[in-house]
Amino acid sequence: MDKILKRSDKLAFYGIDDTFMRMRGFTDFSMSKNPSEYTRKYVDEETERNDVVGYNPTISFAFDRFSEDPVHADMVGIADSEAIGADAVRSIVIVDITKPAESGYNAQKRDFSVIPDSEGSDSETYTYSGSLKANGAVVNGIASSEDGWQTITFVEQ
Repeated sequence: MDKILKRSDKLAFYGIDDTFMRMRGFTDFSMSKNPSEYTRKYVDEETERNDVVGYNPTISFAFDRFSEDPVHADMVGIADSEAIGADAVRSIVIVDITKPAESGYNAQKRDFSVIPDSEGSDSETYTYSGSLKANGAVVNGIASSEDGWQTITFVEQ
């Protein structure tokens, strides 16, 4: 029988100084693939043809600010300093714990530009939101952890 997959089966890790740390406290982390299309209509055909020629993934994020979380601190630092260019690019690894492989699980790593949008919109907790926009090609690999998935080691395949 088919098993429904849980959102918590895909874990995200944020790269700071060559360490990939678990992204905790996120209330939104949804990906849009944003395909680029090539559309044309040939004169001898009645309908158009469309091909996907590329992708520009974007992850919408929102998180409740935790005081001692290094990922939150880094993302807030990008927003507060209004970082631009390479200063706002971070690597994110998405690990699919439903897909075991060798000594870990299938994972994908990609560089993203951190694009802050808003903060403080909740009256109960201090929140931040924005988007992560692809800034490079996806790299497939294997992720493993020795500390209960608080940090990971990523090996490119």
